[in-house]
Amino acid sequence: MTDLLICQTAALVIGFVIDFFVGDPHCLPHPVVGMGKLIALCDRRLRRGGRGDLWRGTLTAALVTVPSVLLPVALLWLAWRLHPAAYLALESLMCWQMVAARQLVRESRRVQTALESGDTEAAREAVSMIVGRDTDVLDRDGIIRAAVETVAENASDGVAAPLLWMGLFGAAGGFFYKAVNTMDSMIGYKNDKYLYFGRCAARLDDLANLLPSRLCALLMVAAAPPLGLDMRGALRIFRRDRHKHASPNSAQTESACAGALGVRLAGDAVYGGVLHKKEFIGDPLRPIEPRDISRAGRLMYAASLLTLLLVVLARAAVIAVL
Repeated sequence: MTDLLICQTAALVIGFVIDFFVGDPHCLPHPVVGMGKLIALCDRRLRRGGRGDLWRGTLTAALVTVPSVLLPVALLWLAWRLHPAAYLALESLMCWQMVAARQLVRESRRVQTALESGDTEAAREAVSMIVGRDTDVLDRDGIIRAAVETVAENASDGVAAPLLWMGLFGAAGGFFYKAVNTMDSMIGYKNDKYLYFGRCAARLDDLANLLPSRLCALLMVAAAPPLGLDMRGALRIFRRDRHKHASPNSAQTESACAGALGVRLAGDAVYGGVLHKKEFIGDPLRPIEPRDISRAGRLMYAASLLTLLLVVLARAAVIAVL
């Protein structure tokens, strides 16, 4: 048991380091793509409309999460039977694929680069790749806010939450989380189409992110001073604005990031041609600027490193007891 925990902990660190230097190469197949195809298949075959979609959506959640966990568990079990080194290699590969820090920074930096070169259309196209809102209606400041918000929210969804779930259950925990999070991003909408079918996925995602989003926000607050950002502002806005979102989790990291940067985020947004009224998060202590995108990226990485450190320390304590 101790050897297994040591391998899992080492694999988590290795996977994070590989992601830092490599990101997600498009030439390699990614498990999330397979999860997305399975979700889309269930959507086509099971969704009918009406309240009956509640149980069909719950069935979809089971059909997606169970194989998403069992397959990596089976492969890891076989690798462990073969040799601990094979297990370490496979677990490291899986942990790498569950973390998306590098890709998040890479895509957001494209938005910043386009803005700094004065190409607003290119920036609008780049930000459309990482946000779900309608980007054709965004002005320059709106593009910046959208990119910063995405980095802040995905600091938890794309990095801290997978790290915590893998800290608890190894790579299989990361696969479970990604299956839930991908379902939420595809069918977890409160519209006529998915109001019932996506409800289970949305609730699962809320629960899966309940602790990670809050911990990540607090770690953002703690990470602000070394980066030259405002820790007091981050804590103040986090305490004041962390519930200003329809989701119980999304505004947690957005509020901490807005306070640390001293800018105002969120506000009304257009999705599918429909205007959605949203509260502002943060105070406009200064005009938002393109460099805030890279500042948010550094804050995300700092909070992610602190998350990894906490996970490793917690696992080291467990190993020491055993």
